[in-house]
Amino acid sequence: MTDTFNSLIRRIPKWLLYTVAAFYPAWLLYSGLTGGLGVDPVKAMEHALGKVGLQLIVLGLIVTPLRSLSGVSLLPLRRVIGVVAFSYILLHFAVWLVLDVQILSQIWADILKRPYVTVGMVGLVLLLPLALTSNNWSVRKLGPRWRKLHKLTYPAALFGVAHYLMQSRGFQYEPLIYVGVVVLLVAWRLLPRRRPAAKTS
Repeated sequence: MTDTFNSLIRRIPKWLLYTVAAFYPAWLLYSGLTGGLGVDPVKAMEHALGKVGLQLIVLGLIVTPLRSLSGVSLLPLRRVIGVVAFSYILLHFAVWLVLDVQILSQIWADILKRPYVTVGMVGLVLLLPLALTSNNWSVRKLGPRWRKLHKLTYPAALFGVAHYLMQSRGFQYEPLIYVGVVVLLVAWRLLPRRRPAAKTS
């Protein structure tokens, strides 16, 4: 069953996934323009893009432990997941920048004075080199350094869930769940793996 599932995953066209992913922000924009996102469509769009982007980052972190624990491999999709996650986070930032704050001096003031904005910006900056190197040329050019560079996903995810938690008003369970999941995934990554014992003749 696992082999069959993994085989199906490998056959999914990447272009199809990118096309499907493009429909979500397009749908949000349409809903915002037609009154489907409530009284504050800009905030609704901003939060929705950020939240789904964060969910995709978490999904990308789950790929390796999922394969190790169950044999199910989403590795062929990890690059797509990462690129789409960054695209949604970038759109989340763009909506905040262009449609929400708008005033350049206020944008800079928010980044410097509002901790949750500062934390979110750090997370975005950490994701930028990952997005720029998510291509075959960069993998070949960087060699082993590519894997080291892409470990930035873990601190970026931590800053992302911190941003989500800090901007939440009042006590909410959902942001805490995201924090707990990401902390567990980072801990799983940092824990030393027991190597198989060498066979003796």
